Amino acid sequence: MSENVLVFGGTGNYGKYIVRSLVENKIPVKVFTRDRVRARNKLGSKPEFFEGNVLIKEDVKESMKNTKAIIISLSALHPKLIRKLKAIELDAVMTILDEAKEAGIQRIIYISIYDMNKELIEKLKLEVGLFKMTIEDRLKNSDFNWTILGCPPSFQIFTSFTRKNSLIVPGGGSPLMPSIAPQDVGEIAAQASIRNDLSGKRLHMTYSEPFSFPDVAQRFSELLDRKIKYRKIPLFGLKIASILSYLFNPYLHHLVKYVGLLNNFPIEYSEHVPKDHQILLDLFEYRPLTLEEYAKGIFQKK
Repeated sequence: MSENVLVFGGTGNYGKYIVRSLVENKIPVKVFTRDRVRARNKLGSKPEFFEGNVLIKEDVKESMKNTKAIIISLSALHPKLIRKLKAIELDAVMTILDEAKEAGIQRIIYISIYDMNKELIEKLKLEVGLFKMTIEDRLKNSDFNWTILGCPPSFQIFTSFTRKNSLIVPGGGSPLMPSIAPQDVGEIAAQASIRNDLSGKRLHMTYSEPFSFPDVAQRFSELLDRKIKYRKIPLFGLKIASILSYLFNPYLHHLVKYVGLLNNFPIEYSEHVPKDHQILLDLFEYRPLTLEEYAKGIFQKK
């Protein structure tokens, strides 16, 4: 029996593309999921599915059988999961690493945020950033064969903010921001999972150029052959709503923090985008998906 690449978070925004790329590359894959039927409906019948609760140590331990590598792409940024943010994005990941070590599994791919700017994370009080800092520190001080993929907001952020003839951006967004097609993250993660020459590398996932929201609005106008207007809306109302609704809707509170990050991407990140992208091209075999190619596929479904 072939050993699998075990994926945690395989039905998420990046995870579904990771699983798809593993399947397309004929790499045996096992998906850890809360609901096998739902996961199969979303990902197809080719992956193996392990049904369990990532918060239960025994389930995590059992899932490690017949596994050669692990990809961790867990996220709790969902209204139904947000109250378990720390449990899923920190405690569960630590348990996965504990059980991987116990099982003798060395290869770990961890999907993280684009970069670790401690000052910015603390300024925004971004809990997920603090959790990921803790996990990255553990990996870097371990004997795992680890690779960290630092992911910016994907192209999905641009299509999600587009409504009819407007690109509506809370706070206006950063002047320039790295971004990437989620399909490219999936392909890179899949290839990285079966390689042993990437140990100790932290890679920035990015397309060849940074983006601004006004520029994206212009690109979408040309793509759709109609005027897409860039509209900046104030964050004040959203912040007030998040405070008033926190007790019964903490999801909005955390979403506002992510929007804060979206509006505070350090400009120096954009300066390194061409070099970071070239590193990806040198390390992996893939054809980067352009923003227009990604958006065309999304808009055709709407």
